[in-house]
Amino acid sequence: MMAESTSVRINQDLYELARQDAALEHRTIAGQIEFWARVGRAALDNPDLPVSFVAESLASLAEPREQSQPFVPRGSRSK
Repeated sequence: MMAESTSVRINQDLYELARQDAALEHRTIAGQIEFWARVGRAALDNPDLPVSFVAESLASLAEPREQSQPFVPRGSRSK
């Protein structure tokens, strides 16, 4: 099932930034803008967290489960 969409007007400079970042992150332009909006919303809801942590956390949630790697604390890693 496809999510509903709504057209909005944005500044051309913001569109170009989204286009560039979308290509680097393998997202659509709309997907990139939606990601930025989710990061911004989560950052505002959690002002004590660094924005980079918020962005990386949200990006990791979008990764396919089969591509994820379990967290292993540094002291537990084999040398």
